[in-house]
Amino acid sequence: MLPFDFQPRTRVIFGRGSADRTGQLTRELGVRRTLLVADPGVAKSGHVARVQRALEAAGLFVVPYTDTGENPDSAMVAAGAAFASPHGVEALVAVGGGSALDCAKGINFLLTNGGAMPDYRGYGKATVPLMPMVAIPTTAGTGSEAQSYAVIADAATRMKMACGDPSAAFRVAVLDPDLTVTAPAAVTATAGIDAIAHAVETAVTTRRTPWSETLSHRAWQLLSDAFERVLLHPGDMTARGAMQVGAHLAGMAIEGSMLGAAHACANPLTARAGLTHGVALGILLPQVVRWNASVAAEGYAALLGSPRRRARDLDAAETLARRLEDLVRAAGLPGRLEEVGIQGEALPELADLAAEQWTGTFNPRPFDAAGALGIYRAAF
Repeated sequence: MLPFDFQPRTRVIFGRGSADRTGQLTRELGVRRTLLVADPGVAKSGHVARVQRALEAAGLFVVPYTDTGENPDSAMVAAGAAFASPHGVEALVAVGGGSALDCAKGINFLLTNGGAMPDYRGYGKATVPLMPMVAIPTTAGTGSEAQSYAVIADAATRMKMACGDPSAAFRVAVLDPDLTVTAPAAVTATAGIDAIAHAVETAVTTRRTPWSETLSHRAWQLLSDAFERVLLHPGDMTARGAMQVGAHLAGMAIEGSMLGAAHACANPLTARAGLTHGVALGILLPQVVRWNASVAAEGYAALLGSPRRRARDLDAAETLARRLEDLVRAAGLPGRLEEVGIQGEALPELADLAAEQWTGTFNPRPFDAAGALGIYRAAF
């Protein structure tokens, strides 16, 4: 068996209504002043006010900051840190999707260590431990609440940077499926595809371990069974809970396994074409599975288990690719690059950018610009 070193850093609380425990849970961290980070949409839903009431009821002083946005970049993080700096906060509470959670991590890096986000690209660049943080995800997607990385775009290039540190892990993650009900249907769909992609990619990377595989497999089971149920029946709270736990387990798997070519190819589509991350992954992931088939078939078979969803298919990679295409169609998302306005002549430049992405180095099949171009062409 492959060696691994697993150290849980995050306390996980799951259950309907658990967001109301945020004040008590934050107070237990030994802090009194906290920055509450969210985006305007989550604030409009009432979730921020609910969490703020819980924090204040526990005797905490709360500084709300709701000026974050989708795909946080280094400028957005710097603005958040500048806003928070005069308030002397001792902890951060993040409410929202992966963007808000990552933005909170980025703000924490700058408040505690100074500088700018590019200074923390990679892992372990913080010289001072980050302040304690509490995450309350309102989508079942990125699994950021389970990871010690912040994914922040460079404001100049729009390319994403993975900035990690052991102290960037949330101390507490509150998984309350009630909070996911207010997410728009399109957000539920794209976030769900993101979580599913995490389960699939982490199951076969070169850095996977027996521990991460266990997380990937259970995440896939939960997500693939619940995704269509949530889409068809948004009020199915059992399915929503399964999605939230599945996304969290997939996020945990990333910590031990990292990601692969689908994320490497998706990032340039977001940076250059403004494509939503989940949309890009939905288009690319089935083709990446097919491209990896020559080296990852056993891993895909183990992920699927038995019996397979499509027993008539001859190989596990094709079975999985078709199942993923079914899920994308069920979500009403596009399945080809040409459907989202990507031009064929843009593919070589996108492929060069994809080859520079860190996640591609963990793909089970050696990944370079030629491989990325092949994947893009197959998805076109």
